[in-house]
Amino acid sequence: TAVVDRARHADPGARPTQAAVIGAVNDAAGPRDVVVCAAGSMPGDLHKLWRSTDPKAYHVEYGYSCMGYEIAGGIGVRLAAPDREVFVLVGDGSYLMLPSELVTAVAEGVKLVVVLVDNQGFASIGRLSESVGAQRLGTAYQDREGAPLPVDLGANAASLGAEVLRVTTMAELRAALDAAKASDRTTVVHVRTDPMEAGPDGGAWWDVPVAEVSTTAEAQAARSGYETGRKARRTHLHP
Repeated sequence: TAVVDRARHADPGARPTQAAVIGAVNDAAGPRDVVVCAAGSMPGDLHKLWRSTDPKAYHVEYGYSCMGYEIAGGIGVRLAAPDREVFVLVGDGSYLMLPSELVTAVAEGVKLVVVLVDNQGFASIGRLSESVGAQRLGTAYQDREGAPLPVDLGANAASLGAEVLRVTTMAELRAALDAAKASDRTTVVHVRTDPMEAGPDGGAWWDVPVAEVSTTAEAQAARSGYETGRKARRTHLHP
């Protein structure tokens, strides 16, 4: 409980972490409000950090990590339960797959609170890449020379008809969530987080093979860790 509490909360003036964003949304949600999420590292963090008070208040897709599902799924949830506020949690990578459903929400008057967690790249696959010694190759919004790309997802959401609230601190995030919940319009809360700041580790080992032959120290260290992890595997199903 103490680990979860520390991850979910941050100082009011602090830059939000993904875990603290989840805590703030959970605090803003009423006992019957619904959280919707689908892809990236957030489903795993939600599984560890979210505290539900209603069996229908947690709508998170685990099976295939369907990027782009979140906003469309949120529309469906709100249509099915118009008396419940719907909080859509979506990362920037997943948002890029299907932002156009904001137009549907606006056109049909289906009010959503979309919390767009922008870590300027692909943090989930970046962490996985780093864990296997690949040094987060190609997982940030940068050009070939490493210069940041002029990507503004908040401006994109505004161009699709949503109201957009930009936040940089935890205090601003909490105020924006309250304002978005009180609004009758689909509102996107655009919050930038640090891609290097991960939630608490669940302690599981994922069997992701690592390059057996490499000249980089990072890959060699990852391979050594992989070999160690393989020795601890246990068979749970027998033919």
